[in-house]
Amino acid sequence: MTLDRLAPAIFVMLWSTGWVIAKYADLYADPLTFLVLRYLVATLLFIGFCVVTGAAWPKTWTAAGHAIVSGIFLHGLYLGAVWWCIGQGVPAAISGIIAGLQPLMTAAVAPALLGENLSGQQKIGLVLGFLGIGLAVLPKVLAIDTGATPIHLFPVVVNVIGMAAVTYGTIYQKRHLQEGDIRSTAALQYIGALIVTLPAALLLEDMRVVWSVQLFAALGWAVLGLSMGAIILLLYLIQRGQVSRAASLIYLVPPLAAVQAWLFFDETLTLPMIIGTFIAVAGVYLTNRKPAAALT
Repeated sequence: MTLDRLAPAIFVMLWSTGWVIAKYADLYADPLTFLVLRYLVATLLFIGFCVVTGAAWPKTWTAAGHAIVSGIFLHGLYLGAVWWCIGQGVPAAISGIIAGLQPLMTAAVAPALLGENLSGQQKIGLVLGFLGIGLAVLPKVLAIDTGATPIHLFPVVVNVIGMAAVTYGTIYQKRHLQEGDIRSTAALQYIGALIVTLPAALLLEDMRVVWSVQLFAALGWAVLGLSMGAIILLLYLIQRGQVSRAASLIYLVPPLAAVQAWLFFDETLTLPMIIGTFIAVAGVYLTNRKPAAALT
């Protein structure tokens, strides 16, 4: 198999662990504070990786600025919003539903901003993906609605803003970062993430950190598995394919995160979640499948 075929599946598996890590890391550090540590370590590692491997850096300040701006949206605003909301008590199920809306928003604006035309098959795939996500997380939503702990509206709104940020960041990168070395682009993106996350942590949190083996384990996976491994794959996918197809991979993240929560946190895995996962997989397949004309 080629990397083009393997990259989407590997990316989904890696990225889906972010939900579990966010829940786990909250025990040992404030969410934004943890992200500051994650982005700082990732920046240093990526810079070192670029130096060792001889990565090419942007030749103009404009190109470097585009990478930094994309990092502000893709990492700083999106993950900052999601992790902060989880720390404020927004359940992973609701956050997953909001993330599931991102491909639809991307597909809706991509034709106007990028000139990408979706086929009827891709539109059906997008709808199936959304329905699958809804079915997968609906039982948790109903359980939450009938529980004793209320869900505050403001963190949910912030979560929606984060979803809109990653949508814009994906499209921005598609427009301005088609060329360039993905290694140096990733390094500059984490600098952009720090630009917004560090002030937010100083303003909104006590910057609590419980230095422990568990914290370093969570930080190690967040940096090596997510900030480096998953992001390099995402940048590769965005450069190689249509932005709407890359975004549709988000459909698979919440169901996989639910399975991981079942394995590691003993959360209930219901039949609707299993069925919803299969529907979401079918939607992703249709959205990413090349038209018949392209195969001849």
